Amino acid sequence: MEKTLTKAIKTICCSLTGVLTISGTPQQLYAENVSLPYWKDIQTVSVNREAPRSAFMTYADKTQALTGKYENSPYYELLNGTWKFYYTDSYLNLPADITSPEVSTEGWHDIKVPGNWEVQGFGTAIYTNHGYEFQPRNPQPPLLPEKNPVGVYRRDITVPSEWKDRDIYLHIAGAKSGCYVYLNGKEVGYNEDSKNPAEYLINDYLKEGNNVLTLKIFRWSTGSYLECQDFWRISGIERDVFLYSQPKASVQDFRIVSTLDDSYRNGIFRLDMELKNHRTNTAGLSIGYELLDNNGKVVANGEETVDVLAGKEGTVSFSKELAEVKTWTSEAPNLYKLLMTVKENGKVTEVIPYHVGFRRIEIKEIDQKGTNGKNYHVLFINGQPLKLKGVNIHEHNPLTGHYVDEALMRKDLELMKRNNINTVRLCHYPQDRRFYELCDEYGIYVYDEANIESHGMYYSLSKGGTLGNNPEWLKPHLYRVENMFERNKNYPSVTFWSLGNEAGNGYNFYEAYLWVKQADKGLMDRPVNYERAQWEWNSDMYVPQYPSASWLESIGRLGSDRPVVPSEYAHAMGNSTGGLWDQWKAIYQYPNLQGGYIWDWVDQGILVKDENGREYWAYGGDFGTNMPSDGNFCCNGIVNPDRNPHPAMSEVKYAHQNVAFEATDLANGKFNVLNRFYFTNLKKYMISYEVKENDKVVRRGKVSLDVAPQEKKELAVNVSGLKAKVGTEYFVNFSVTTVEPEPLIPEGYEIAHEQFRLPIDPASRSFSVQGPALQCSENGNLLSVQSSRVAFVFDKSTGLVTSYKVKGTEYFHEGFGIQPNFWRAPNDNDYGSQMPKRLQIWKQSSKNFNVVDASLTMDGKDAVLKVSYLLAAGNLYIATYRIHPSGVVKANYTFTSTEMEAAKTEASEATLMATFTPGNEAIRKESSKLVVPRIGVRFRLPAEMEQVTYFGRGPEENYCDRNNGTLVGEYQATAEQMYFPYVRPQENGHHTDTRWLMLKKKNGKGLAVYADGTLEFNSLRNSIEDFDGEEAVQRDYQWNNRDAEELKHDVSTAKNIKPRQTHINDITPRDFVEVCLDMRQMGVGGFDSWGAVPDPQYLIPANKEYQWGFTIVPM
Repeated sequence: MEKTLTKAIKTICCSLTGVLTISGTPQQLYAENVSLPYWKDIQTVSVNREAPRSAFMTYADKTQALTGKYENSPYYELLNGTWKFYYTDSYLNLPADITSPEVSTEGWHDIKVPGNWEVQGFGTAIYTNHGYEFQPRNPQPPLLPEKNPVGVYRRDITVPSEWKDRDIYLHIAGAKSGCYVYLNGKEVGYNEDSKNPAEYLINDYLKEGNNVLTLKIFRWSTGSYLECQDFWRISGIERDVFLYSQPKASVQDFRIVSTLDDSYRNGIFRLDMELKNHRTNTAGLSIGYELLDNNGKVVANGEETVDVLAGKEGTVSFSKELAEVKTWTSEAPNLYKLLMTVKENGKVTEVIPYHVGFRRIEIKEIDQKGTNGKNYHVLFINGQPLKLKGVNIHEHNPLTGHYVDEALMRKDLELMKRNNINTVRLCHYPQDRRFYELCDEYGIYVYDEANIESHGMYYSLSKGGTLGNNPEWLKPHLYRVENMFERNKNYPSVTFWSLGNEAGNGYNFYEAYLWVKQADKGLMDRPVNYERAQWEWNSDMYVPQYPSASWLESIGRLGSDRPVVPSEYAHAMGNSTGGLWDQWKAIYQYPNLQGGYIWDWVDQGILVKDENGREYWAYGGDFGTNMPSDGNFCCNGIVNPDRNPHPAMSEVKYAHQNVAFEATDLANGKFNVLNRFYFTNLKKYMISYEVKENDKVVRRGKVSLDVAPQEKKELAVNVSGLKAKVGTEYFVNFSVTTVEPEPLIPEGYEIAHEQFRLPIDPASRSFSVQGPALQCSENGNLLSVQSSRVAFVFDKSTGLVTSYKVKGTEYFHEGFGIQPNFWRAPNDNDYGSQMPKRLQIWKQSSKNFNVVDASLTMDGKDAVLKVSYLLAAGNLYIATYRIHPSGVVKANYTFTSTEMEAAKTEASEATLMATFTPGNEAIRKESSKLVVPRIGVRFRLPAEMEQVTYFGRGPEENYCDRNNGTLVGEYQATAEQMYFPYVRPQENGHHTDTRWLMLKKKNGKGLAVYADGTLEFNSLRNSIEDFDGEEAVQRDYQWNNRDAEELKHDVSTAKNIKPRQTHINDITPRDFVEVCLDMRQMGVGGFDSWGAVPDPQYLIPANKEYQWGFTIVPM
């Protein structure tokens, strides 16, 4: 069987690429075109590189092998560390003898390996999204710039004497882009797939004692045309470099089948091993294997002898069925340890360990039909139609560039597991081998993607369009697909293959699809996907990008001929991820919707310091002068560069949680607990509940429920005898926690929560109104309310309440008192949808106020101030303040519709005269098409009043379209702590469903605000203007610099359209607390960041009337 399989793969390689990939022999010994240097030749993808194979290490004995750690092998030597480095901005300036070992490295620099050279001070880091950084407009492949930078790396190596008579390999796990290898001045080989390992057999180039290893790396090669991914375009050695050795007669590669029978309970195991013999005589080998369970018990073994002729290959196959095998899933990633042993003359010559996980991946038709009348087609893993709760992950380290060490990988995977993420899409290239091993261990389904993206060529199938349909580029496409498959074929975590990303479709991808289907046939038969194939035949799943909640709902209802899993969705750029729960409501409802991959995991900011030593995250445009750039579009993560999660992570965790609760009879405390797991009974977890009177727990309980996967069970909570009280609401909060540790999740960790508000409405609150008598006065523009206790002053000329003083304490900072506010600092999605320009009128409506009428009268013992603002949008905002003698102020606001009519508007004569002028009608008509970013007020308190306590949703910031993951409760923080440092400063720190908030000094003096119903708020140590990029006039716009026109930097094309180049070091806490109180702020959006607006239920149409209010109580 194995021979046939290997033969089939070799045949298809030969027929499709003309490249021989025979085990144990280099893929290509020469350049295709002798007249061209390798880096300029499309067909020269590598020279003298070994055929790709599974990533493994060879050990001297079982004890070493069982550790699985490369460094425990005597046949492994890591070459990471400090190398000598020579850099030039153009290869034309390279000294001719630069690779000679005789050349002195005096005057060369030191460089850390791994780590990109641009992050270490050589050349310029460039970030672009889809253009080629070396030719952003009108690229002409295979042409490359003559000013092509080159970095030359050099170090000495000594091969251990114990390695004598062994095959010695140099392994370069990742180097970008065209990498030439020299030993002692002789050319060893070349490679230009930067995200897959290149291995070279180096025995013929080594000498006794010291050897000089030199790598000459061109920043750009023809390979760069297929490496146009949306990430930092940076160069150099990005992953480990090491030497290792094997016996001359040893294992070349192996293929593991570890699937399940139709009962999904019994394991089917097969091991096909390829052997090589680089000696001059026949090797009589004894090949054995053992499969150990997690207790170290041998569950399967076998041994066979084989004679491998000199210079030839041999094969050995083993197979075994295992009853009641422990399966591998994300919920329980059970692994078996495979030990492959080679003996010669009874002596062990090598032991190779590998992890084995039993799982079965299928796409099947089910009985249920969509509205199209056809059966749904569904992905099954181990017989279950599970949901993929995923993120896209780029390699990013804010300190090194693309080099991610194991500690950072573990940090990422820990955060994922703790936030209910069960799968990653590797965008858009295979990761380092250690990443797959950790995914095997921790239970993460890997969507493995070939290192192919040619976005800068776009998608036209015509000649000169996409490289995906250009036969001249077939070989480089297949090369990368084969490299991915051959190295990663045996990892239990690898669940899907992907042919690449945003590289068009056509001939090359049809061939690539057929190649992978054939290669994985009879192995694990994993689905092969490709996003640009869309509904074409060369994608087993439909993996679109950036669908809305309504699109998902419609395709779910209709049905589809394959599973639907967005390869990218929920664009998490900046303050984003709105509407995620709406998308997941559809995903949970329909069988063909099976999850998706959020774009993306980590903000790709690079840590740098400004001239004052303040750190910030740099992004596109921060390095060099007038470089092509897509600004902060590289910062789309749900974690910051330092892995501090965005507040939106609480929504991600909630949408993905594996336990759900629904109320069946809320008044009587009847609930259903739904187990969303597919392989885990809920009795593994503790379910706790609390009945809360506001924030005080009045009842609590714990229960362990026996609920089978995908089943539900009723749970009753005693909610009897709860009485309506003033300002009191009742809630039932559920929490599901681990009872025992799980991979990366500690005991007692909350994996799911839910909250229900009981239908017992609070009795109305009353406030103290008594106090010394008030007097009203008018002095020029100032309307004043005064008593021996209270002072309240309104300035008609500015439209601000300029003073509010109670018992000698002035609450407003420097006269910046209550004033209308309809603007927020635009988030990244706002810039994407042109909100700063489109809704600019609401920014104008939030300053330079036009007060058309203001009156101050006594009503009994209260003073009543009524102010009518004529807004720039043409409608009215009417504020009424009732000042009680106690100092308590009741504030009421009416936002009139932009479609208001004079006859139906209750307002003073002066207000009506000013509002209904001929010019205003046209303005209102335009404004009626708009939405309002927020309807509210703002004011500033002294900085020492920054102790914030509130009763509402928290503790993370939240918005109307992103607040399901937060619970209503009482929270405390300082205004400074409520700030979240998005890489590009923008709207942040907002809270919804707030019943009341208090802002006070440490001694307790301050203000309380009680909502009439609920309100939303921000309280921060900065102003809206501080976070509004347009106001940061000291920073330039984010220019794209892709052509002569864009290099003109015409400000008229940028104002209120492009964000400015602002960073976290532009934000310094001020000497005030700015408080925004809102009836509502529109949602943050997040279906995409280049045009999508929040769904209608999260917007505030201007052509409606709104009324809201609150009470201010001095403390």
